Amino acid sequence: MQAHQVEELFLGLAVILVLAKVLGMLASRIGQPPVIGEIVAGIAIGPTLFHGQIAATLFPTEIRPLLASLANVGLALFMFIVGCELEHAIVAERKRVPISVSLGSTVLPFAMGSALALYLFSSHGGQNNKLGFVLFFGASMSVTAFPVLARILSDRGMNRTQVGAVALASAAVSDVLAWSLLAVAVTVSGGTGQWKTLLLPPFVALLFLVVRPLLARLSAAHLERGKAASELLVPVVVGLFLCSWATEWMGVHFIFGAFLFGAIMPRDGIDGVRQQITTRLEPATTVVLLPIFFVVAGFKVDLSDLGSSAWGQLALIMFVAVTGKMAGAYFGARLQGVPNREAGVLATLMNTRGLTELVILSVGLQLGFLDEQLYSLMVVMAVVTTMMAGPLLSALYPREQVERDAAELAAASSPS
Repeated sequence: MQAHQVEELFLGLAVILVLAKVLGMLASRIGQPPVIGEIVAGIAIGPTLFHGQIAATLFPTEIRPLLASLANVGLALFMFIVGCELEHAIVAERKRVPISVSLGSTVLPFAMGSALALYLFSSHGGQNNKLGFVLFFGASMSVTAFPVLARILSDRGMNRTQVGAVALASAAVSDVLAWSLLAVAVTVSGGTGQWKTLLLPPFVALLFLVVRPLLARLSAAHLERGKAASELLVPVVVGLFLCSWATEWMGVHFIFGAFLFGAIMPRDGIDGVRQQITTRLEPATTVVLLPIFFVVAGFKVDLSDLGSSAWGQLALIMFVAVTGKMAGAYFGARLQGVPNREAGVLATLMNTRGLTELVILSVGLQLGFLDEQLYSLMVVMAVVTTMMAGPLLSALYPREQVERDAAELAAASSPS
């Protein structure tokens, strides 16, 4: 790198972090998750405003590959953390209601999204494998932003209520299903190295049957010698990167490897090890690397020149996304006898897509499933569906009711 490129890189990074912090704080002040402000910051820097002059000035073409590399590292770390948290929630809650809600909020939007994909294929499919395009689009409609949902529950105190616990478990199961559908879409999409994807099932089995027990023994032995759990950080990160490399080599994208390595992190008896590792990784990931990802993603979002047909497609996308997700979750809850209000709360929470959706859309753009216009429309959908959660929850589940339900649950759980 030349000296001026180093200067531009560090100046650009400083601008990214300031914008992400400021807009994240503004989002919090209006009752939205900070991630909304950070995503909007990425879009604002892109070509939507002033024909891309902001991005061209702050982020010249020669430093963008460096930003993309940092964004990929951030994504790998983020997906590792999500994998850790998802498995924990699934183990904590094994009841019929979360399973019913997650199935409803995955199957219905997937079916509706796949039907919409058949309509959109003629204008956005390009050279895609049609089946791969339909599967990917359906999967992208099915996802729930587990980390954003967890943050909403915590901010509103709903993590101390029964409906909050059910929502967390439902989102965990739903995201596992959605990621599985996405992996299938990537696998059947064709392209070079297709034979390598046949190695994925034995690779997953190797991780769960061999690597996971080895990690448990390593962690236990480490703690028995009186060493700090944080000293396992380097071996864990090395394993994470190797796992990401392996799935990328197999043609199934590195985020799946990162997610899988998080999912195999052992829990039994040594949960503190996992907790200390994720606690150390999370600040650098969320504060520094993910805002870079938002900006890189924003480079491809252009809402400045959408015609009437594009706005019509956005309306269809919004209808399918909101109706499929909320109706599926609502009726899944009602089938298990959940009252109307609680079912509405679950439907609202399951409709949040946020950062997880942006990750999936970026994968779709990289792999050619989405063109830039459809990618832009889907990013708008992700932002709007996440912003809907705050106002709807305020109407359906006021904070006073949250406090009453939390107190009742605490009283019922305490020993008599």
